[in-house]
Amino acid sequence: MAKPTKKTKEAVKGTEPAKRDIQIVNIVVSTSLEHDIPLEKMAATLSNTEYNPEQFPGLVIRIREPKTSALIFSSGKVVCTGARTLEKVEESLQQIIKSLEKINIKIKIKPKINVQNIVASGSVGMDLNLNVLAMKLENTEYEPEQFPGLVYKLPQAKATFLLFSNGKIVCTGTKSEEQVNAAVDKLIENLKKTKAK
Repeated sequence: MAKPTKKTKEAVKGTEPAKRDIQIVNIVVSTSLEHDIPLEKMAATLSNTEYNPEQFPGLVIRIREPKTSALIFSSGKVVCTGARTLEKVEESLQQIIKSLEKINIKIKIKPKINVQNIVASGSVGMDLNLNVLAMKLENTEYEPEQFPGLVYKLPQAKATFLLFSNGKIVCTGTKSEEQVNAAVDKLIENLKKTKAK
């Protein structure tokens, strides 16, 4: 009967080394087209747009290929979301620039992309005891009655993780693929430390 209690005390269960599998699922970027945009004209001309200025000052444009959405403001500022690679971000911006040509707005610059946030998800390849992790790790929030995941902030990696008991994770807050990988490495290192204690 001693085995189950040992199991509940372990924060991390799994074979060594952990099989990590992380994919970028969303890149949020901002840019400026450096041109005033007539949002009402855009909304009236293009079918893939939504514009309710009483509720929100930006226009939403949905792009089919690559599947992304963008917020466009009259100042020419753009926030694009939904792309999984920076190439897809650039393709999306080209689509927006083409759409603007339909209403005689010519964008002559190549927009400078600023990555605001990268969301990655996947698995660390080991089962996690979230109750134990909530006690052993700093910067955690865990309210299992409200949400099944544990929130774990890694300030040094500028990343926030959602951890689930089956080893699935979501990482947010990073701004490059290198940062995602470094944050996941640090996460796995910290998870293994809890096992050693």
